Amino acid sequence: MSSRRTRLAVLGAPIAHSLSPRIHAAAYRELGLAWEYSAIEMTGEELPGFVGALDEGWRGLSLTMPLKRDILPLLDSRHPMVDRVGAANTVLLSDDGVRGFNTDVRGAVEAFTEAGVTGLQSVHILGSGATAASLLVAAAELGASSAIVSARTPERASSLVALGEQEGVDVVVRPWGVSDRSLRIPDAVISTVPGSGSDLVFPDAVRQASVLFDVAYDPWPTSLAEAWAAAGGRVISGLDLLVNQAVGQIRVFVAGDLEQPLPNESAVIDAMRAALA
Repeated sequence: MSSRRTRLAVLGAPIAHSLSPRIHAAAYRELGLAWEYSAIEMTGEELPGFVGALDEGWRGLSLTMPLKRDILPLLDSRHPMVDRVGAANTVLLSDDGVRGFNTDVRGAVEAFTEAGVTGLQSVHILGSGATAASLLVAAAELGASSAIVSARTPERASSLVALGEQEGVDVVVRPWGVSDRSLRIPDAVISTVPGSGSDLVFPDAVRQASVLFDVAYDPWPTSLAEAWAAAGGRVISGLDLLVNQAVGQIRVFVAGDLEQPLPNESAVIDAMRAALA
């Protein structure tokens, strides 16, 4: 890839809170790369014009809410995980065109594994957007066979039901705030909705037995994470997902390959985590 491609950015709305510029900058310093990574406020309506106007100085984009599905029609090629999930959070710009990747699934699996969760059977997912789709596939990767999805607009969660069928996961959609009457305690509760904990109540039995994976990180801890910790439960922070999915993005930006480790990758990860301290 041309060495002239030195510009990168994270796009989304809102985006001012994003810590991605901080951790990406730390990684590129560790790698000895003089690349620029910024944060740009962007809506789905603005995205096609923005991508179409990018010049040869641009190397890649990170995508957050609400763009992970809006980018799909703009891609010239897709990593298989993009089609599997139906969402992309990473774009590589090259002479071969606009290439889409999904690093959220890998990042979530890594975050679970680092927390000692190496297998799942059932999960409760809060939210029904693109991040929820990635976390559903991550749960499937860890062996989950059933999932409850709590959605503010249940009809919009039909794609997760179809995704569950594809992944071998039985997905049941419930309106937001409606409890699971089966009294079954899930192995993990996964929150993909920022600020979702303020209007939800989970019994002590769930908070003590289920690991909470809260993808939010600003502010941290969230009210949901605080409630979990107060009951003595385990919590996986959105910061863990942020770093792990970013490692995948940087692999793509450096080598064009999600599976190829970075040079001295452990030192790069240490630098990224230190940037959040």
